[in-house]
Amino acid sequence: MKIVSMRFWTRGGIDKNKALVENLKRCGVIRSRKVAEVMESIDRGLFVTAGNPPYADSPMPIGYNATISAPHMHAMCLELLEDRLQPGMHALDVGSGTGYLTACFTMMVGPGGRAVGVEHIPELVASSIENIRKSAAAPLLENGSLSVHVGDGRLGWAEHAPYDAIHVGAAAPEIPQPLIDQLKPGGRMVIPVGNIFQDLQVVEKKTNGSIDIRTETSVRYVPLTSRESQLRNY
Repeated sequence: MKIVSMRFWTRGGIDKNKALVENLKRCGVIRSRKVAEVMESIDRGLFVTAGNPPYADSPMPIGYNATISAPHMHAMCLELLEDRLQPGMHALDVGSGTGYLTACFTMMVGPGGRAVGVEHIPELVASSIENIRKSAAAPLLENGSLSVHVGDGRLGWAEHAPYDAIHVGAAAPEIPQPLIDQLKPGGRMVIPVGNIFQDLQVVEKKTNGSIDIRTETSVRYVPLTSRESQLRNY
């Protein structure tokens, strides 16, 4: 659920998921072997609305005033969270949209871990589950390692907290306290913060519970808001 202005390439020449990943590697966005493997295993084309070029480096509309992020933003967030997405860990994807990044998370944490998506548009939750069922993450959905829920992502999802990794796919005016509370000591959250001017912030919760925040880059995301506000004028 992000809108970004930076693109590394457009439609020309990118028509395969593997080629998408190779381009991200050449551009230096993907540095981790594990992130490359996961993005190769989860075909973005299964998560993009028909009629949109699935492998172009651009956000795509998915309905309900929401988007699927540009591939380089997905890759950047996976890189930032990689060491908190190890086998057996718990991950939360707030504003999970089409389910793409949630599927990537579950492939990284594996059957012994837990990946949770939260999305406040019921129709998107239903379609994201169908997307995941077509993907390599389907067995982890079936065994319960992956789940997607209808809910207000600003409140997180307490049932499976605390989380080693939290990703937020829309910009909050300030970091929601429930997400900080549900972040495990030693965990990391990636969240865009701001209104007109936004920064992608990396939030580290230290083992003593204290919080350290740094800015990774400037971004432009859709707002993290209520379902009613998102659907207004849709």
